[in-house]
Formats: sequence, structure tokens, C-alpha cells
Amino acid sequence: MPKQDFHHVRTWVFDLDNTLYPPHMRLFDQIEVRMTNWVMQALGVDRAHADHLRASYWKLYGTTLAGLMAEHAIDPEAYLADVHDIDFTVLTPDPALVRHIAALPGRRIVYTNADAPYAHRVLAARGLTGLFDAVYGVEHANYRPKPEHAAFETVFAIDGLDPSTAAMFEDDARNLAAPHAMGMRTVHIAPEPEPAPHIHHHAPDLTAFLGRLTAD
Repeated sequence: MPKQDFHHVRTWVFDLDNTLYPPHMRLFDQIEVRMTNWVMQALGVDRAHADHLRASYWKLYGTTLAGLMAEHAIDPEAYLADVHDIDFTVLTPDPALVRHIAALPGRRIVYTNADAPYAHRVLAARGLTGLFDAVYGVEHANYRPKPEHAAFETVFAIDGLDPSTAAMFEDDARNLAAPHAMGMRTVHIAPEPEPAPHIHHHAPDLTAFLGRLTAD
């Protein structure tokens, strides 16, 4: 992982779920259960069909929420409040991650397909409160989700960042295509690599990757 590949970076953009905490903490498992339950109640379908819709909307639209809005005109605020009403005690602080993020030069922001209030609760549980200059949720993109190019453009315009001097860290490989096209350095954070032209770097562990990046 050449450190010189990041010498130009002045804005560090981090996804939230399964990026700023590792997948083995399984926080998102709780959200998936609540999403399925919400779809069952809102649409009056059984669990198997609700599970199918949750997964198929995520694949087709980028998020389950985007599919529900497009096909059923649901209220995004009520949905987001319900599905993120979960137990955050499964998350633990990571002092090394705190040190490495704090050592990054320039601005540090979070951009998630969840909402900002949920993001702040995750950051608190991980000991990351106060480390980021801004936290953006799907509401800041008018509920348009990553991987839509327009969603990135909207959030980045609000932030005022220059993509040519920015890096994006994401667990969902498809969400790195638009940042790459915009000129960002892209880092896929996931247990297994998914080689693709729009991915510059892969790392199974964000803390270790940033440790190498910020080492003297």
C-alpha cells in the first residue's frame, strides 16, 4: 500500500456500516431484521416476501429505502427512525482507529446511506465522537442513495470537497464507482477483495490500513 498514493489527499470520506466498525460485530444484522419487520407491517406481506423485497430493492435501487420510496411512496423519516432503533452495545471502542483517524491530514467526514442521527450513535459507541468535521446521511442527498452518482454530487457539493484531493473508504464495492469516476482515491474495506477498475486499494481491516498510512 504505497503511502505516496495518498499524499495529495486533503479530505477523507468514510462510509459507516461495516467500514468504521468491522462486520463481525454484526450491528447491521439487527437493522436487517427491523427492515424486514417494517416491510411486513407496512405492505401487509409475510416474512419470506418481505425478506425478498428487502434484498431485491437493495440490489436494484441501492438501498431498501430507495426501493420502498420508488415503489410504495413510504415516509423515509418514519422508516429510518424505526429500523435504526437497535442495540449499540455490540460495538466497542477502537483506540487505535481513533489515533489513526486523528492523524490524517485535512478534513475527515462520514457519508452513509443511513441517517445522520444513527451515524452519530455509531460513532459514539466506537469512541469516534468529535473526530469528524461533518457527518452526512441519506437525508442530505434528498434520500437518493449511494451508489447513485447524483447522491455523491449532492453531498459533496454541500461539503465543498474537491474530489481530486479526496479519498473514499467503503465496504460496498459498487459504491466506489462514482467516487472513482469523480477522481477520488478509492479503498474497499471488506474481508475479501472484489477486483474492479474503480477500486484502487483493498483492505480487510480499516484500522490496520490507516495504521500503515499514518505511520512515520
